[in-house]
Amino acid sequence: MVHSYLRHGPTQAFGLICSNSSNSKYDDKIAYVPALEDVLVWDMKKGQLLAMWHETGHRAEVTCIERSPKENVFGVGYADGSIRLWDSGSSSVIATFNGHKKAVTALAFDNEGARLASGSQDTDLIIWDIIAEAGLYRLRGHRNEVTGIRFLVSHTYPSTFADSPSSILLTVSKDTLMKVWDLSTQHCMQTVVAHRAEIWSMDISPDQKYVFTGSNDGDLKAWKIGFEAITDGLRESETGEINKIIHFTASFPLALHHRVSHILFHPSQPYFAVQSHDRSVEVFRIRTEEEIRKKELRRRKREKRKEEKEKAGPTETETKTTSDKGDPKPDEVALPDLFAPLLVLRASGKLRSFDFGTKDAGKGKSSVQIFVALASNALEVYDIPTPIASKDETLEATRAYVLDLPGHRSNVRTLCLSSDDQTLLSGSNGSLKVWNMKTTACIRTMDCGYAICSCFLPGDLHVAIGTKSGEIVIYDLASSTLVDSIKAHSATVWSLHVRPDGKALVSGSADKEVKFWEFQQETAARVEQSFSLIHARTLKMSDDVLSVRYSPNGKFLAVSLLDATVKIFYQDSLKFFLSLYGHKLPVSCMDVSDDSKLIVTGSADKNVKIWGLDFGDCHKSIFAHEEGITQVLFEKKSHYFWTVSKDGMLKYWDGDKFEHIQKLDGHHSEIWALAVSNHGKFVVTGSHDKSIRLWEKLDEPLFPEEEREAELENVFERGLVDSLNRSEPGDEINGQSSAEVTTVTKQTTETLVAGERIMEALDLADSELKVLREFEEQKARENTSDALNLQPPPRNPVLAALDLQPEAYVLQVVEKVPSTALHDALLVLPFTKVISMMHYLDMWARMGWNVTLVARIVFFLLRVHHHQIVANKLMRTSLIPMRNHLRGALRQEKDTVGYNLAALQYMRQIHEAEGIAQFGGQDFEEDKTRELGGESKKRKRVSVRL
Repeated sequence: MVHSYLRHGPTQAFGLICSNSSNSKYDDKIAYVPALEDVLVWDMKKGQLLAMWHETGHRAEVTCIERSPKENVFGVGYADGSIRLWDSGSSSVIATFNGHKKAVTALAFDNEGARLASGSQDTDLIIWDIIAEAGLYRLRGHRNEVTGIRFLVSHTYPSTFADSPSSILLTVSKDTLMKVWDLSTQHCMQTVVAHRAEIWSMDISPDQKYVFTGSNDGDLKAWKIGFEAITDGLRESETGEINKIIHFTASFPLALHHRVSHILFHPSQPYFAVQSHDRSVEVFRIRTEEEIRKKELRRRKREKRKEEKEKAGPTETETKTTSDKGDPKPDEVALPDLFAPLLVLRASGKLRSFDFGTKDAGKGKSSVQIFVALASNALEVYDIPTPIASKDETLEATRAYVLDLPGHRSNVRTLCLSSDDQTLLSGSNGSLKVWNMKTTACIRTMDCGYAICSCFLPGDLHVAIGTKSGEIVIYDLASSTLVDSIKAHSATVWSLHVRPDGKALVSGSADKEVKFWEFQQETAARVEQSFSLIHARTLKMSDDVLSVRYSPNGKFLAVSLLDATVKIFYQDSLKFFLSLYGHKLPVSCMDVSDDSKLIVTGSADKNVKIWGLDFGDCHKSIFAHEEGITQVLFEKKSHYFWTVSKDGMLKYWDGDKFEHIQKLDGHHSEIWALAVSNHGKFVVTGSHDKSIRLWEKLDEPLFPEEEREAELENVFERGLVDSLNRSEPGDEINGQSSAEVTTVTKQTTETLVAGERIMEALDLADSELKVLREFEEQKARENTSDALNLQPPPRNPVLAALDLQPEAYVLQVVEKVPSTALHDALLVLPFTKVISMMHYLDMWARMGWNVTLVARIVFFLLRVHHHQIVANKLMRTSLIPMRNHLRGALRQEKDTVGYNLAALQYMRQIHEAEGIAQFGGQDFEEDKTRELGGESKKRKRVSVRL
C-alpha cells in the first residue's frame, strides 16, 4: 500500500518591513513598499500594516513600483518580467502583463493612466494598453538595462496635433544613452550620449521644461526639452543643423561624488532631491523669480563696490573682458541659480529609495515630507523645514515617523519556540524579538550582541542566548530585561541545548570546549536576578565545537566538531561511546529523534546522514540540498525530519524510508534558522532575507510519487516555455521585418494551458456539429414517417451539463482566457484549428455575440497567419461572409457608442448650464480659489540663459 503523508503549506510571512529589491511610494502617511514577492501597505503614523498585496503561487521579487494617475491603481514590476496592476482599495490584481524576459526595472504611466511603458534588464521597452489589457508593441534600441522612463506632456500645445507631445517617451539606460521615442510613428527621434558612465536615474521637472539625469560616477546633468522641435518636426536651421529635442544645459555640483541612484522632483512644491550617497539625500529648493533678481542685484552691488575700491584703472585686457561680458537681462538667469541647496538629509541607515509626500502634512507642520526606505528593514519619514533668511543657522530635517519594530535590522540567525508553541523568539545581530504565534505580532524587542543560538529555559519565562563574542546572555521575557550575562567562552558560542530533565544547560563553542551549566533560582527578594547559571564542569575537545545535543532519554550527549566527525558521550560520566565519521566537511547541525534511536546530521558537504544511536552505523546518506545544510530537526514523536540550507529550500524527509516527502520554497536567500512545533503542527524558518515564514500542516494528503511527477512536469513545462520564447514569432509587423519595433509576445505556462483549452473546446464542438450534421443528412434521406421516428443523437455530456450549443461553448471557453494572455494563447493553435476557429468567428459575428472580442481575434489571426490564409482557397468561402457579418456588427457597435457619447455630452452641457459641480471637481474649485486669491502668489516663469 502506498504510504501517504500530510502536506505542509505556507500560511504567513512576517518580520519583514521592506526589502531592498525595489523603490517605494509614499502618499499621505501611507507607504507602499516591497517585501520580497509582496507589496506591503503601512500607515506610517500609526505603525500599522494596512494591507498586503499577495498573489498565491507567485514567488518572483518585486523590482519596481509606480503610481498611476488613476485613483487606487498601482503598477508593480517583478523579477520574472511580469507586471501586475493592483487596486489598492481592494488589494486585488486588475490585470497581469507578461512580455519581458528579465526583471522589470522601470515603469511609467501616461498622464491619463491609459498607457503603461515598461523597461527591463532585457533592454526592451514595451508599451501596454491598460484599457484593452494588451501589449501594443516592443521598442528596441538600448544595449543595457533600462533605468528610467518618462512620458513628455506639455500643456502649452493642444493634444490634437498629429505629433502630440503626449506621444513622446524619454528613456535612459545603463548604456549611457538617453533616447527620445515618438510613439505615434514607433521610432527613435533622438539619441544622446548623456554621460560617460552608466545612467542610473532620471526625472523631469513638473513644468516639463528640464530633464535631470544622474550617472554612476556622481555626475548630475540638466537638459532642456525643445517642444518646438517636436511640434514643428526635425527641420534644418539656418546653419544647416537639425533642431534637437534634448539640449544640454548645465552640470550640477553635488556635495558627495557618489553614484546618483535617485532623482525626484516634488509634484507640487518647489523642491527636488538627489540621492548620491548610501546614507544621505541632498534636497534643493527651486528659487522664485523675485529671489533670483535679488541675488542678481546683490551680486552687482558687490561688483560695483569692488570696482570703487580699486584705485588703479583696469588694464586693457580687463576692460575688454568686462565689455564682452555685459550685463545679463533681468529675466535671464543661469540654470544653477534656480536651484539652491537647502539641506542634506542623513538617515539612520543605508538608503534604498526615497519619495516625497504628495499631500500636505497639516497646519503647523512642514508642508514637505520625505519618506525613506532603508536597506536595514526600516522606514522613516522626515519633515523638511521651511527655508530661513539667516545664513548662520543650518537647516536640518526632523524625523517625524519611524517604523522599525516589526522586523530585524539584519538577517535572522536563530529561532526557538516555547514549550506550548505560543511564543517564538528570533535573534539577529543586535536585537532579539518575541512574537505571538497566533497573531504573528512582535510583542517584545530587546537589545543584544550578535545572537548565534538560543533556547527557552524551563518555565518559558527566560531565554538563553549564545553570542558571537562568547557570552551566554539570559533575558526575562515578562519584563524584557537582561537577567544575567556570563562570559562563558573565549570564542563564538555555536550551540546551546537544555538537558531533558530541565536542570542543566550545555554550550559548545569555537574555543574547543563544551561547558555544562546548572540552573539556580534566586529568592524572590531579588527579582532582577531570579535566574542564573552556575558552571558545573567542562569537556575539552580536540577541535572547534559546532553543535551539541542531548538525547531525549538523557543518556547520551552528541558533539559535532570541525574535523567533520560527531562524538557521542555518556551524559552522566562523559565517557566516550561512539564516533560518527563519514562527512567530507564539518557537521554544522544535528538532532536526535524522540525515541533516542536515530541521530541525523547535516553538513556543509550538502549531505544528510541518518545514523543508529545504538551502534553508530550509518543507515543512509542523502544528497539533500544544492548548498550547505544549516539546520536539521526531527518532528516530535516521529522519525520525520526537516532540513534547511543556504539554497533557500525547506525539505521534509522520512527517516525510516529514507525518502524525500516535500520541498517548500519561499525564501529568497539563505535559511539560517529553523524551529519545529512541539506538537507537530507547524514549522518556522528564518532567513538572510530578514523574513520569518510559517509553514503549517494541512489536512490534505500527500503522496511522494505524485510530488515527483509534478516536479518533472514543472521542469518539462519550464523547458518548453523557454524554448518557445527563444524563437520569437512576432518579429514582423505589417509583413516587414523590423529590428526596432516588434510585437509583444511571451509564452508562459498559463498561455499554453489556455491554448490547449481552446483546442479541446474546438475538438469537442467540431465533433458535436459533425454528429448533428450526419443526423440531419440521414434524416433528409429517409421518408417523412421514418424521419419522425429517428432519435436524435445523445449530446456531449459537457454540453448537456452546461446546457450550451457547441458554438456558445467555444465562445465561453475563449472568454474565460484573460485578455492579456489571449494573443499568446491563440499563437499556440495550429493552422488546422485556426481554420476551425474562423467558422466559429463567423457564427459569432452573425449572431452579434461579443463583437469586440470577435473583431480582436479575427484581426490578430489574419495578421499572424496572413501567408497561409492567402494561399488557402478554402478560406475564401468563410472569410467573405465573415467580412459582411463583422462589418454589420461593428457598425451597430459604432452607432451604440456614438449614441452614448452624444448623450453624455448632452448631460454635461446640462450640468454646466445649471451650475452643478461635477464629481471629482474639487481640484478645479481649488484652482479657481487660488486664482481669485491673488495673482501675486503665482510663481512666474523665467527664461534661462544657456
